[in-house]
Amino acid sequence: MNPPASLQPNVIPDSTETEIDRATASEIASYLDGASRDGTYNRLHKTLRISQADVRWLQVLKHLLSRLGKRSWTYREGTRNVWVIETTWRPESSGTVGIQGDAAAFVRGYFDAEGGVPVAPHDRFYIQFVQKNHADLARTRDLLELLGVGCGRIHNPSARRDPDYWRFYVLATSHEQFIRTIGSWHPRKRRLLDERAISLSIGAGEARLASWEQRS
Repeated sequence: MNPPASLQPNVIPDSTETEIDRATASEIASYLDGASRDGTYNRLHKTLRISQADVRWLQVLKHLLSRLGKRSWTYREGTRNVWVIETTWRPESSGTVGIQGDAAAFVRGYFDAEGGVPVAPHDRFYIQFVQKNHADLARTRDLLELLGVGCGRIHNPSARRDPDYWRFYVLATSHEQFIRTIGSWHPRKRRLLDERAISLSIGAGEARLASWEQRS
């Protein structure tokens, strides 16, 4: 069976590919470290396995892994609309991220794997992070705060439904800072963040115009 169009070469948006090509090996490794939070490690085959419905993001991961000279392969999981990337690469360390650029890259990877934004552009905009590992989620929130991105508290939406389900939102007042500092290399999330950035830019321009008109 031939792979879908989204598995063909050159499916990564030019803007994302340009950013990836400019990234250092350390930033790429930090991004993959964050993205690996959504993965599982196969001890038998010694491979990292990440699955997702949006195969385009797996192509981004494949490109990043190739930048590090690491092998990976992508396949469909059974008959479900779920795709898997498997690689022999593993994070060298999941300890502290010391460099600001690396911290932003780590959070970007974490967001692309575990973060949430609206499905449609016209829905109410939000940025959230979700994880079952509370300590890991708290560490990511701390990194965001250090990068100047304000966040709400970590909370469990329904302890009765799932006591191990944790999330937090990026404050609306920090959406622009998040987009500028963290951003996304996930095709769908990148598009929504770019559209939100344009909306915020237009809104700021209109506010400046209204202020100028009031002073005139």
